[in-house]
Amino acid sequence: MPPSSPPLAAPLFWRDPRMPYIELRKISDARRVCYAPHSHTHWSFGAVTAGKSTFRYRDTPYQISTGDLVLMNPHWVHACNPIENEPWAYLMLYVDTNWLTDLRYQAGLLASPRWEDIATAVISKPAFYNAYQAMAACLLDNQRSLLEKQTLVVEYLLEVLQWLAQGPRQPRQKVPDELLAVAAYLDAYALKELPLQELCDYSGYSAGHLIRTFKQHFGLTPHAYLVNRRIQLGQRELKQGKSIVETALKVGFNDQPHFQRTFKQLVAATPNQYRQSLGEQ
Repeated sequence: MPPSSPPLAAPLFWRDPRMPYIELRKISDARRVCYAPHSHTHWSFGAVTAGKSTFRYRDTPYQISTGDLVLMNPHWVHACNPIENEPWAYLMLYVDTNWLTDLRYQAGLLASPRWEDIATAVISKPAFYNAYQAMAACLLDNQRSLLEKQTLVVEYLLEVLQWLAQGPRQPRQKVPDELLAVAAYLDAYALKELPLQELCDYSGYSAGHLIRTFKQHFGLTPHAYLVNRRIQLGQRELKQGKSIVETALKVGFNDQPHFQRTFKQLVAATPNQYRQSLGEQ
């Protein structure tokens, strides 16, 4: 009988209620960490700290490796998964979109205080990578002061954003108003049971046309978008210290096991791992 594989290190999540606009995730061994396609409401900025992986961003695949930085716009569907038998580790910073929009606007990088997507998906620049690691180490160090952490985050993000602003701009995608309305409807009523016909009546689209065009513009079917939204709401509840059972029922799942399975597919961590964060005061 072959020996069983050693358990992988659990993911670490760093949060500080005094800095509610950011969250840091650290994975030391991600060989079996797999994500289903998903999106976030926030801007995501990661660093590959060991090994290689496959990063799919919307419809474009990238091969990324140690030293690469990856950037994900809010609501853009993505998945980042290990290459078989290859080591892989990473850091991921999740940044509140409104806070980052204001930071960019105040720095003169936006013409108006309105979010603009960033065209770049991958950065291979050693100076930025090394500075990212220094920023992450600061956040994870309980001996470093709040002011130092806040300063380093703002200073580093502005340096990267100013560099990115010199590159190509992401053209604004025109999404039909009917689909924007369906997405807003799914966001507003994510906790309800929403039959497909209700969404068709709301949009005026046929079932096939709605599913096809919604996925074309949002990267997910309406059902997958709804499930993704429920998991986002579940993350918010767990960060507030709510129990897993209470959270599962509150965000529209019939039972805890279903919530846990889906959460792990999209977050690549168990709900309990996500609740246990470093840095909370």
